[in-house]
Amino acid sequence: MFVREYMTTNPVTIAPDISVPAALRLMGDKQVRRLPVIDSHGKLVGIVSDKDLLHAAPSPATTLAIWEISDLLARLKVSTVMTRQVVTVSPGSTLEEAARIMADRKIGGLPVMDGKKLVGIITESDLFRVLLELMGGRRSGVRITVSVSGVKGTLAKVSNAIFNAGGNIVGLGINEIADTDHLKWEIVFKVQDASKEEISAALRPLVDEILDVREM
Repeated sequence: MFVREYMTTNPVTIAPDISVPAALRLMGDKQVRRLPVIDSHGKLVGIVSDKDLLHAAPSPATTLAIWEISDLLARLKVSTVMTRQVVTVSPGSTLEEAARIMADRKIGGLPVMDGKKLVGIITESDLFRVLLELMGGRRSGVRITVSVSGVKGTLAKVSNAIFNAGGNIVGLGINEIADTDHLKWEIVFKVQDASKEEISAALRPLVDEILDVREM
């Protein structure tokens, strides 16, 4: 899975000399929460989020009159509130690389650059959509969560047991269980074509514990 498969192409952009109120209106009209900032030469010079714009507004405790606030905001440009050191990814970056950058830097979106050209943007919403697909969140079936040893070959044995029970795995998620003496994993399967009882019976001899099982 690569960024190019899930990014938004032809993203909405804004010029650095646009006013803060105009930028907020654009975000509202286009229903986006961040805008790459492109100068007159087509160069990416920054990125601005709705939080950046809202934080630029005067505090409710200000002593300024309403007309003064409006005048102040009208003169405040995107260039004064945007982030100039923009973190980007390429279309060929992996989704996990993009997710790691967003998580580590606590940012909600990354412009996607093909060389010096802006070709897209990938956001936390795109990653949520990927997670939903990986976990089979839009498919009906049995969702079963098990804890297993991290010994090599364990996942293959568990998957094979589901297959032998007549099940078809349509979603999968794996998470390392922390604070244990030995490597252990929590695995979530979404399975079709087999009942809760059949899947549970097939997995019980192979796993440490069945943590949860439900039809969804």
